[in-house]
Formats: sequence, structure tokens, C-alpha cells
Amino acid sequence: MNPPGGIVSVDSSKFCCILTRVRATAVCISLALATAGVGPQTTAQGSIPNEYVWKANFLARSASFVDWPGESPFQAANSFRWCVFGTFSFGTTLAELTRDVVVNGKKSEVKWIHKEGDLSGCQIIFVSRSEEKHYAKVLDAARAGRGLTVGETQDFLDAGGMMTLLTDGSSPGFEVNLEAVQAARLRVSSRLLALAKRVVNRATAAKE
Repeated sequence: MNPPGGIVSVDSSKFCCILTRVRATAVCISLALATAGVGPQTTAQGSIPNEYVWKANFLARSASFVDWPGESPFQAANSFRWCVFGTFSFGTTLAELTRDVVVNGKKSEVKWIHKEGDLSGCQIIFVSRSEEKHYAKVLDAARAGRGLTVGETQDFLDAGGMMTLLTDGSSPGFEVNLEAVQAARLRVSSRLLALAKRVVNRATAAKE
């Protein structure tokens, strides 16, 4: 058993073998995305770096593995919002991937946010590395909406972010800060946590 508050390293390649039924497919897709090789080259279209295609795929699928509490502002919203804050290189990829996604009966939309005050209306928030010096201000503004905050640097979790997507190793992967997740009263599927390269405070906030 892992000690509360500890840092857990997970060998994600072992988990697809034991997952079953419908959710297994979704988890294995996430695992494939998290372990596929990513380099500095661009896609076949020659415009979007593969790194951001992978990140857009991860963001698009992540909503299936998160529960928002009944008192969350999301429950009263008309749509499910993926928001991007800061300099981004997604192009239209994220919007295309989420076009037909329905979350809790709500249609999806992607917003490019320019003011911190607008972050409270977002359910999944991607914070670009361009905002690294302003993490505290950005995360504080996002807190009211109880959205899932996702960054792309090692420092993002230390600043209070919930997930970070990393592509600086031999293969891309993600890390999770469950203390931040619990503070927002969100619940992240244990199936998704099993695929993380690192989980901080694993003993709290996991859902089955």
C-alpha cells in the first residue's frame, strides 16, 4: 500500500491487459496516446506539431474520466467548455476532436480565453507554458468554476495545477496532483490515474 501523500510511479503498460468492457477501450486509447512517440516534426498537414495533436487528443478524451460535483457551476451551464489560455498551437484540432462530444447531456465548445476572469466558466482548462510566470493568478481565477486545470510544464503541479502533459522524455505522458483535484471537489477515475507517470497525493480524490 502506498503511503498517503506519497508520490507514486506507475508502469502504465501493464494496465490495458486487466481493463474490461466499454471503459477499457477508452482507457487503452488514452494509453496509446500517452505512449506514442512524439517528435518536433509536424503532422501530414505540415502545420500542427505532433506534440499538440497528442495534447488535443488527451484533452478531448479526459472528460470521460472526470466527475464534476452536483454543486459545480458546470451543472447549470448550457454547454461543456474546453478552454485554452495563453499561447497555443492547437489550430482547430481540439475543436474538431470535441465537436460531437456530449458530456452529461451538454454539447461541447472550445473557447480561446484571453482574460483570467473568464476562466470560471470553463470545465477543462489548458494553460499554456507561456503563462508559467502567472500560474498563481491564472489558477486562482479558475478556482471559482471548479474546472480541471491542465498544464504542460513540470512546475504546473507545484503551482497548484491538477494535471500536466509532458513531452520532454522518450515518450509523452501525464502527471496528476490529486490534492488540487480534491480541493475542487472533482473526482478522477482510478482507471485514468493508473496510466499516469506520476501521481501526487494518490490516496485522496480517486473514484472507482
